[in-house]
Order: sequence, then structure tokens, then C-alpha cells
Amino acid sequence: MAENVTIARPYAEAAFKLAREKNTLAKWSAMLAFLEVVVKEPRVQSIIGNPNFSAQRIEGLLLGVCGEKLDGAGRNFVQVLARNDRLLLLPEIRELFEQRKAEQEGVLEAKISSAFPMSDEQVKQLVSRLEGKYKRKVVAQVSVEPELIGGVKIAAGDEVLDATVRGKLEAMRAALAR
Repeated sequence: MAENVTIARPYAEAAFKLAREKNTLAKWSAMLAFLEVVVKEPRVQSIIGNPNFSAQRIEGLLLGVCGEKLDGAGRNFVQVLARNDRLLLLPEIRELFEQRKAEQEGVLEAKISSAFPMSDEQVKQLVSRLEGKYKRKVVAQVSVEPELIGGVKIAAGDEVLDATVRGKLEAMRAALAR
């Protein structure tokens, strides 16, 4: 949801800024990943959404569950999120944090969707071409989507390259509808 991302952005930026200043990007990445798993647990979600539980009680529960997985700054972050009723935004906060981290490290994340499974060699060649185009290291996430009929669709940064049969059929349909 776009609204959640808008609300989550300042928290992600604050976490990123702190992590960068303290040179703890990897540690923060791990803490946020762990927090996301905890917050996605259905029993935890039911407690977070329950008006009978105060922010302090929810905060205490989460900090107890997380234990040593969080450092002092991570514990403070949970307290801020709990007191501002933003704990359920942790998935969006983590995603935004990871985007900034990848940007900082000069890494571009690409989502490659293919109608059929791709061999490791095919993925390697495609990643190599993307790295040449973007002049950055590319980390690819590959998925199989049979509904594409054939070809591949690549989302890298703000760009989407649709070289799928389905995409071409949609373009033809749109052109004929004019």
C-alpha cells in the first residue's frame, strides 16, 4: 500500500542514517529482518492490533521475544515504533532500508520473471548484460510466471523491460483498440 510506504519512509531513513553513521548496515539489516519475522507472526499481530494491550506492554513483549538479537539502538527503534503504533509497518521499513543499503553499496536489485525456468548460465548471462548496461553490480531475483506465455520481464530500479509474449499481445490489443 502506497500510504504505508509513505509512513514507513522516515523510519527507514532514520534507521539507515544511524546504521551508516555507525557502520552497522549489515547488523541493522539482520535486526530488521528478524523483527519483520516476529511481527508477521499471527499471534504477535493479534496482540499488536488488540486495543487491550498498551504500547508499553507490546514493546515489552517484542523486546522479550527478540532478546539479544537487538542491540541498544535496535531496542530503542522498537520502542519508537511501538509508541507511535508503527510496528506493523516493519515489512515496509525493512524493504525501504534494504533499498537504501543496496543503493549505498552500489548494488542494483533486478526482478526477472520468466515464462519458463532459466538455467544458471542464462541467468548469469542476463545479469552480466544488466551490469554492463547499468554499470553496477546486479543482484537478480528470478521467478517463473507461466502466465507470461514466453520471454522475460525485467524490473531493475525504476525501469521495466517487458519482452514477454503476453506483453506483446497486450501492446497489440491496445494498438488495435485505438
